[in-house]
Amino acid sequence: MIVNEQTTGNNKTKTMSSYLAPLVKQIPPSGIRKFFDLVGDNKDIITLGVGEPDFVTPWHMREACVYSLERGMTSYTSNAGMPKLREALSQYLETQFDTKYDPKDEIIVTVGGSEAIDLALRALIVPGDEILIPEPSYVAYSPIASIGGGIPVGVETYAKDQFKVTAEALEASITPKSKVVILCYPSNPTGAIMTYEDWLPIAEVIKKHDLIVIADEIYAELTYNQKHVSFASIPDMKDRTILVSGFSKAFAMTGWRIGYMCGHPELIAAMLKIHQYTVMCAPAMGQVAALEALTNGLGEKDRMVESYNQRRRLIVQGFRDIGLDCHEPQGAFYAFPSIQKTGLSSDLFAERLLTENKVAAVPGNVFGPQGEGFLRCSYATSVSQLNEALERIGNFVYKVQKEG
Repeated sequence: MIVNEQTTGNNKTKTMSSYLAPLVKQIPPSGIRKFFDLVGDNKDIITLGVGEPDFVTPWHMREACVYSLERGMTSYTSNAGMPKLREALSQYLETQFDTKYDPKDEIIVTVGGSEAIDLALRALIVPGDEILIPEPSYVAYSPIASIGGGIPVGVETYAKDQFKVTAEALEASITPKSKVVILCYPSNPTGAIMTYEDWLPIAEVIKKHDLIVIADEIYAELTYNQKHVSFASIPDMKDRTILVSGFSKAFAMTGWRIGYMCGHPELIAAMLKIHQYTVMCAPAMGQVAALEALTNGLGEKDRMVESYNQRRRLIVQGFRDIGLDCHEPQGAFYAFPSIQKTGLSSDLFAERLLTENKVAAVPGNVFGPQGEGFLRCSYATSVSQLNEALERIGNFVYKVQKEG
């Protein structure tokens, strides 16, 4: 039996944690989940923390899944995913985002977008490779890169630039060890987007330094004043881009865990090998629901996006009325207000807001050093909840300012 480490004579028993890889022990738990877990079942807390639609998956998508179960569709699918789903994805991406992929050997259906990112990094990284990540960034990129032996390198972005990555900042971060750039636009946590004109100088830097791009476009459908521009659609970028997306955000299918990745056949073949040995295939029932979403669910998707747009305008104006600077997010469903005027750190602001005024939001510093002084607030919740949250946040800010 293994017990806590102690010495008895010449014998030393080990703690269980001593068996863990040091790298894994060093990785902190998700800062987003920390605040989500603090909320628990407390009904008095309004949560703006977790990036999840407040909509239920539309009924006809759920019904397609139920019908597939009734027909006994409970077996493995092809490792790469159901052929019909890959064909539908190929058509959808070409129609919506001007990116054409062969469903036979350029698309894999994954267990959420998260698995796709993990597959891409594991297939590409040699220990010591540097992975360039514009920050503030989604919390999972750096840990996954580190687990694969890579070295995550933050690329600074700023509110004055609407949190867009610039060619100058990217160039300044590149070294001879640089290999992969992760580009997440629309951005989690800032809601920033990139236009075609924004992408062109980035593409030149990518070509100049012969880099590979992982384009996390999970929020591609959630843009408000202009259409999303996929990095893979930029001239000469398709072959050096691994496009990652999924159904969680746009189709309100977070729990179904259906994502996908697209890329050059040689890259996809390598990632498919890892996928085969780790998860075999994405759940068949979820793939059926995803196919229904692409076939008959675009109208519901558009209606959800319009609802987010209304809430987006509400929350941004609400923060500005409170006196907090807030750039206008053009994508995703997050606002990223500055709380620097309060004099509190992001951690302390979020902790006190939760305990004193019962609003859960995510401190900006969990998204990297560039997020310090900001707060991520998801507006994927009801208008009534947003109004109440804004009132509570306003009361909290007023109280903090009086303390000062």
